[in-house]
Amino acid sequence: MPINKNKLEELLAESLPNAEIWIEDLRGDGDHYSATIISSDFKGKSRIEQHKMVYNALGDKMGTELHALMLKTSSEKI
Repeated sequence: MPINKNKLEELLAESLPNAEIWIEDLRGDGDHYSATIISSDFKGKSRIEQHKMVYNALGDKMGTELHALMLKTSSEKI
């Protein structure tokens, strides 16, 4: 069962409460998303560490309810 956009945003916001989060459903199927996340929690972390923080926020949803997630992360607005 796919995850809806609101639930995905809710999961991310719970783990990254100070983040600005934009999510786009790439295919309209609830299974392929693009997420842009800006959070001061990412400051001083490598891109890999930032992405791990996002995947940790999703827990077991990644690979089950969520098939693909394209990430853009930053500690400040670009």
